[in-house]
Amino acid sequence: MIMDDEVYDAYREAGALARRVLRRGAGLVKEETSLLEMVEATEAMVTEEGGLLAFPLNVSFNEAAAHDTAMPGDERVFARGDLIKVDLGVEIDGYIADTAMTVDLGDHGPLVEASRAALEAAIGLVRPGVVVGELGAAIQAAIEEHGYKPVANLTGHGLDRYNLHGKPTIPNVAMAGGAVLEEGMVFAIEPFATTGSGKVGEATRVEIYRQIAARPARLPSAKRILDTARPRRGLPFSRRWVPGDKVEIGLTTLVRNGILHPFPVLHDVPGSFVSQAEHTLIVTEAGCEVTTR
Repeated sequence: MIMDDEVYDAYREAGALARRVLRRGAGLVKEETSLLEMVEATEAMVTEEGGLLAFPLNVSFNEAAAHDTAMPGDERVFARGDLIKVDLGVEIDGYIADTAMTVDLGDHGPLVEASRAALEAAIGLVRPGVVVGELGAAIQAAIEEHGYKPVANLTGHGLDRYNLHGKPTIPNVAMAGGAVLEEGMVFAIEPFATTGSGKVGEATRVEIYRQIAARPARLPSAKRILDTARPRRGLPFSRRWVPGDKVEIGLTTLVRNGILHPFPVLHDVPGSFVSQAEHTLIVTEAGCEVTTR
C-alpha cells in the first residue's frame, strides 16, 4: 500500500493544519464561553487556512464521548467542572486528518492522562506486521493502569480518500488477531477512558448526518439539505449548516428514505466522565509518522 508523493503530501498538509487549529480551538474552551461561538470560530479557522472540514467539529461534554456539536441557536456554555472533548477532522483534496484532545475545566487530570498515555502506548507499537489486536491490548492496559475503563465499543479507524471510517479498525480493548498493519496505511487511533460503564449508547439527539444514497427529494427542505450534503462527497455535515426552515422535517424524511445516515450523540452513563485523545498516523517502512502531532 505505497502511496505516491502527492497523496502523502496531502495527508501531511491536512495533519499540520488539523494540529494548529485543534490547539487554537481547544484554547477557546473556557468557563462561561458559548459552545456555539467556539464551534463556529474553530470551524472557520480551517477554511481560513485553506482546508475543508472532514466533519463538523465534535465537542462532547462530560459523559458524552462523540458525535455532539453545536445545535442551531445553541445556548450551552462551558462550566466549571466540565470535561470537554474537542475532535477535529480536516481534509485536503479528500485526504483526511482526524485529531482530538480533552479540555479539563475541573479536576479530571488523571482521567485525561489515561487516554493520552493509551494513545502514546499504541503509537509506540505501530509498524508493518503488527496486528491491530496488539494496539487494543496496549490501549486497554494503559487506561486500566490509571484506574479507569476503556470504552470498548468505540474504535480507531482507517482514513481513506473521502472516507472517515475505512480499514483497518483499531480496537480500544485487547482482541485476538485482526488486521495486520502494512506500509502506507493511514488511520486514526483514538482511545477513550471513562469513569462509567466502559460502553457508550445512543442518545435521542442527532446533530450530524451523512449522505449514503443519491436519490431525488420532493420537499423543499429536503432539497436544501441535499444541496448541503452533496458537495461533501459522503463526508458528514451538521444540521446547523443547512439554511432555511423546516429542516427537521427534511432530515426525518431523508433518513426514513435511506438517503441520509444519522450519527446520534454517543454517551456513557449519566454522571460519568469520558476523556479522549486522538492522532492520525501513516504506517512507514520503519514505524509510523504521526501527521497531527
